[in-house]
Amino acid sequence: MSSLRWMRLLVCFAIVYSVFNLRPTALAQGEPTSQQPPAPVSSNVQKQDSSVSAPDADTELRLGVGDLLEVSVYNVPELSSKVRISTGGDIYLPLIDYVHVAGLKLEEAQAVIEKRLSDGGFLKTPHVNIFVDEYQSQGVSVLGEVVKPGVYPALGEQRLLDMISAAGGFSDKAGRTIAVTHRNTPDKPQIVTLARDFNDSPENNLEVLPGDTIVVRKADIVYVVGAVGRPSGFLMDNGNLTVLKAIALAGGTNSTAKLSEARIIRKAPTGMVETQVHLKKMLEAKAPDITMEADDILFVPTSTGKIVAARTLQAALQAATAVSIVAVQ
Repeated sequence: MSSLRWMRLLVCFAIVYSVFNLRPTALAQGEPTSQQPPAPVSSNVQKQDSSVSAPDADTELRLGVGDLLEVSVYNVPELSSKVRISTGGDIYLPLIDYVHVAGLKLEEAQAVIEKRLSDGGFLKTPHVNIFVDEYQSQGVSVLGEVVKPGVYPALGEQRLLDMISAAGGFSDKAGRTIAVTHRNTPDKPQIVTLARDFNDSPENNLEVLPGDTIVVRKADIVYVVGAVGRPSGFLMDNGNLTVLKAIALAGGTNSTAKLSEARIIRKAPTGMVETQVHLKKMLEAKAPDITMEADDILFVPTSTGKIVAARTLQAALQAATAVSIVAVQ
């Protein structure tokens, strides 16, 4: 009996020993398995963060040639300077000579100047601040038929009509055709034709970027002078204006008009050329209407007195210079 009891005790002891000896190993092996999933999750979060912040970094403005900067050093007013970035992309500053800043963000340019001041032994812990007075390199050129042509800053998201508004709007001779030349494709200008109501063609309100050029073209004009109700110049936005339409826009002819002597005065390579217009027959539908061209002058003389042919051109040109410009609606 005693030997059997000892055998049972040895078996129990072996079982207990094996359980307590294997448990730490199992736990040690199980811990990495339970902690492995969080690792890829954290890496995914980092990737998502970087993808979100990347567009913001790309849209930050960078310094460029022609920008006017105010550079100041904290507590050292003697080192303050107002400089413009040269064509080589450099600025000249006291003590540290020329510093290349073109293509840098403001923070990067400030860090470069601080390092130059520190490495040169001029200041221990310099703090540099840069203020941009003029973003010449970040501007959009607005030219042509606008009230105030010039270069205007394009900070943030700007569109075609925003820049035209900044230039004072359209002039009274502006047409609806606009050429937008993007900085990256200078040989491929984008031609835009605006509708009378801008809301009808919102897709033509293009996004413009720094370095782009906007040219508002002059509208084609025809002049109607002489014995008409309202001598005026009419903008030809659609490029289709005939003699009869022009006469109608001018309020028709006066009772003293000599219809048989009407004529179109047109600029040719050899000079000004007169073409007789059978206005009376046109009004009677006995002659075809004539399409006018840009800068044509339709002159309707009066029947009172004798009109000398040699003076017709001079009289028409003088009258055309005095008329008002009217947009054809």
